[in-house]
Amino acid sequence: MAQYETHEHDVIVIGAGGAGLRAAIEAAAGSVSVGLITKSLLGKAHTVMAEGGVAAALANVDERDNWRVHFADTMRGGQYLNNWRMAELHAKEAPDRVKELEAWGALFDRTSDGRILQRQFGGHRYPRLAHVGDRTGLEMIRTLQDHGIHQSIEVYMEHTVIRLLKDGGRIAGALAYERERGRFKLFRARAVVLATGGIGRAYKITSNSWEYTGDGHALAYDAGALLIDMEFVQFHPTGMVWPPSVRGILVTEGVRGEGGVLRNKHGKRFMFDDIPENYRAQTAASEEEGWRYTQGDRDARRPPELLTRDHVARCIMREVREGRGSPHGGVFLDIAWIRERLPNAAEHIKRKLPSMYHQFKQLGDIDITKEPMEVGPTTHYMMGGIRVDGDTQMSDVPGLFAAGECGAGLHGANRLGGNSLSDLLVFGKRAGEHAASYAKQARPAQADAGEIEQAIHDALAPFERGGAEGPYQVQQQLEETMQDLVGIVRREHEMVEALARIEDYKRRARQCSVCGHREYNNGWHTALDLSSLLTVAEAITRSALERKESRGAQFRDEYPAKDDRYGGFNVGVRKSAAGSMHIERLPLPPLRDDLKQIIEEMK
Repeated sequence: MAQYETHEHDVIVIGAGGAGLRAAIEAAAGSVSVGLITKSLLGKAHTVMAEGGVAAALANVDERDNWRVHFADTMRGGQYLNNWRMAELHAKEAPDRVKELEAWGALFDRTSDGRILQRQFGGHRYPRLAHVGDRTGLEMIRTLQDHGIHQSIEVYMEHTVIRLLKDGGRIAGALAYERERGRFKLFRARAVVLATGGIGRAYKITSNSWEYTGDGHALAYDAGALLIDMEFVQFHPTGMVWPPSVRGILVTEGVRGEGGVLRNKHGKRFMFDDIPENYRAQTAASEEEGWRYTQGDRDARRPPELLTRDHVARCIMREVREGRGSPHGGVFLDIAWIRERLPNAAEHIKRKLPSMYHQFKQLGDIDITKEPMEVGPTTHYMMGGIRVDGDTQMSDVPGLFAAGECGAGLHGANRLGGNSLSDLLVFGKRAGEHAASYAKQARPAQADAGEIEQAIHDALAPFERGGAEGPYQVQQQLEETMQDLVGIVRREHEMVEALARIEDYKRRARQCSVCGHREYNNGWHTALDLSSLLTVAEAITRSALERKESRGAQFRDEYPAKDDRYGGFNVGVRKSAAGSMHIERLPLPPLRDDLKQIIEEMK
């Protein structure tokens, strides 16, 4: 019999980023016992890397903004594949969640009259992002943690969940192991909230931290939950490509929001060459007009560098493919040029973008106040994930909830910058609230002892194998395959080849061995992460093959245009009874008439 400790809570929250902390706080407010499990240390969540701000229609900078405009912007950015109920709730509730965060101690930047300052970001019609310099995510985590430690939440740091447990069809808890010592822990619970973040480590070049191995997506999939929109992986257009010491690190969209411009190797500002027709009326026709916009001129139009992320990323790749890129396969992002316009430009940049300045100066010896950065697209965000009810955030597995990046629906085919942080707050709160309500009315659940034994046996199997190959080689090759064959520009024959490789990686992963013991064993951790990475890689590839069009973050080389036949459904992914991956088309529910009218008015 395997040895494991047992802990009991009404609600278990897996993940301690913005969504997980907010869910745990709200669940605890519902007078239930809450356990918070985090793969890393508390305070190390990937949310701290979110720099630009929280999108909320506070209308502090431009009084024309309101929830209706925010809703329409979100739907348009998502190419109308969004869960419209989630988009509505998000736009309506984001301002209250930001004010709540402020009441809990968040120190936002201020307007001259003392209100929360808001900056412009790609895809948003008006300045909408409440920010703390370029350290907004860090301030969010600090505030949520400072508030959460007083809420009687039991925190389990450096624990990785390897299996969700069920009692019949409903959730009964989770099995995890302690990363430091390798000891197994059983968490009995009536409700589980997944808030595990994204899948970026499935790709070679990513802005994501080491924790982002698709754990929540894979856990839900294995538990029988439906995943949707897995083809929509957002490649942030501006990740560093040179020098190697900073490759993949994100350059916040706030750099472009403060006046940064994109140039090719000839010094040409190429984003003016390709402005989509549906954005033409909102986009600056000249450099002068774009500059005036970044300086707060309400009558000017936004610069083309602030178009949606998928469009900017494709424009960058066009310059690279056609030989106009930078020496290391990117383009140049230049904010130092504003010295021509502002006498105190260097101090302005350091004040507005302190993390960007210090990070690249220390890590790459690049002074962004004097020289351009060499940037290119980097895997950044997953729009797809667990399908949830828009109001409650519960999946189609009773008792299993999801919030944040591992939940799907709000962003549709493409996420607008800044919507991720308000997503965490709005739906983290809702997930915690409804998980607590569910736990109160649910009968006690009992996990199957045989299932627990099998899960532990499977987790320890790499120690028993005598294979010559370790997990690192398989993970590295998987990352390269996804980067090369299922990246920004997708081709059918390449994705078919990727699927064949993934099948081979799955076979090799089942034979991988690790040496040593269970304490401090990174090889073992990687072997266990591989299962999740392979699941999400296959789901991304099969979903991308199913959608034979280009829409949002998905660009199919053979089908470069949107196709109306594909605009009426989400691609769903579910584990079949035989254990294989099943793809299905899920028709979108009809848009409510009043919301349809808002979209028409905003056009």
